Amino acid sequence: MLTINGLFAYEILDSRGRPTLAVEAELSNGVRATAQVPSGASTGSHEAVELRDGDAARYRGRGVRAAVSNVRALLLPSVAGCAAEDQKDLDGRLIAADGTASKSRAGANAILGVSCAVARAVSISRGEPLWKTLGAGRAAILPVPMINIFSGGLHAGHNIEFQDFLAIPHGFDTCAEALHAAVAIHTAAGELVQRRGYTLTGVADEGGWGPALRSNEEALALLTEAIETAGFHPRDQVAIAIDVASSHFHRDGRYHLTTEGRALGSEEMTGLLESWMARYPVISIEDGLHEDDWSGWKGLTERLGTRAQLVGDDFFTTDPARVRRGIEERAGNAVLVKMNQIGTLTETFAVVDMARQAGFRAVVSARSGDTEDPFLSDLAVASGMGQIKVGSVTRSERLAKYNRLLELEARGVLRFPGSEIFRGIV
Repeated sequence: MLTINGLFAYEILDSRGRPTLAVEAELSNGVRATAQVPSGASTGSHEAVELRDGDAARYRGRGVRAAVSNVRALLLPSVAGCAAEDQKDLDGRLIAADGTASKSRAGANAILGVSCAVARAVSISRGEPLWKTLGAGRAAILPVPMINIFSGGLHAGHNIEFQDFLAIPHGFDTCAEALHAAVAIHTAAGELVQRRGYTLTGVADEGGWGPALRSNEEALALLTEAIETAGFHPRDQVAIAIDVASSHFHRDGRYHLTTEGRALGSEEMTGLLESWMARYPVISIEDGLHEDDWSGWKGLTERLGTRAQLVGDDFFTTDPARVRRGIEERAGNAVLVKMNQIGTLTETFAVVDMARQAGFRAVVSARSGDTEDPFLSDLAVASGMGQIKVGSVTRSERLAKYNRLLELEARGVLRFPGSEIFRGIV
C-alpha cells in the first residue's frame, strides 16, 4: 500500500506577483510530486478561506507563510502514514485537522496544495496520466475552451463593470482548431481596438484586452465583430460568454453601472441580459445576479434558462450545499468549478457529480492569480463535463493549461466534443 511519507511547502509567486504556495508530497515508494495553488481576485464571500499572513510589511499582508507552516505543523501529522490512493480519506483527514467550516485554521490554500500534490504523486506512481487518476472511472473528454478576449471589473481596472467577455469556439472538430480560432479572434480584437483608437488600460489579469469602453455592451459589439473579422461565424462556430461578476457592483439592492450612469434592479438586469442575447451570440452568462439574490436568480433562470447557460461562480462557490440549493430551487443551470473555492479534490468532484446528476453543466475554471501548473487541464478532462475556462491565449500561466490539452489531444486518446456540449442552446 502506498502511504504518505512527508510533505514540504514553500511560498511562491502567482501570475499577479502575489504570494501563493507550492506543496510537495513524498510517498512511501520515494515518489515526490508538487502542486501549485491558484488564487482569485474576484472572490465570493462564501468561498473557503485563503489564509493570508496579514503582515503589512510583507507583500501588503498577502504573504502565505502561515499556510506554508500549517502544511507541516498541522496537516502532516494527520495524514502521515495514511493511504495515498484513498483520496476521500485523505481529504477527510485534512478537513478534520483544520476543524472549521470555512477551512480558516489551516487555510484552504494549504489544504488544497496537499490534496493535489498527493494525487499527482499517485498518478506518477501508477505510471498513468493525472486525468486518469483523478477521473476514477468517469468518462473523460477534452473540454471546449471559454477564452477571455475583453476584460473589465476587477480584472482590468474597472474600465467597465462587467468582468469578462469570452469567446467559446465550439463549432470545431478538434481542440487544436478551437484554439487556433481563439488566437485569431484575440488578434483581430486587438487590431480592431487599435484601429478604432480606444485607449488600452493594459492587458488584464487573465491576458485579455482591457480597452477603455463607453459601455459594457460595446464589448459585445466589438467581440462579435472580431469573430467575423477573423473569418468565423458568430454562434454557429464561435459563441460568446459573459462573466458579469455582478456582486462586485451590487449595492443596496441595485446593480450600479456607474460607467453608464444607471442602476438596475434584478428584473431590469435580467431584461438587459435578455436583450443582449437577442442581439449578440451570447449563450453563457456567469454570475448575472448577486451571490445572495436567490429570488432574482430563480427569475433569471425561469426567463433565460432554456436559451442560455446560467453559471454560478460567486453564487455557488463550488460548495455542495449551495449547489444543492440551486438545483432544488431551480436557480441557475450550470456551475463554475474552482477547486480552491472549496479546498479539496473530493469536494470538487462532489460538485461535478452533483451537477451531472441534476442535468446542470459545469465549467472547470482557473483563477485570475494562477501559476504555470497545468493541473487544472487534467481536472477538466477527468470531470467529463466538457468545458474549461482558464483565461486568454497570452501569458504563460494560461498557455500551460492549453498546451497540456494540446498534448493530450496529440496523444490520440481523448475526443473533443465541440458543439454537443451546448446542444439545445446553439
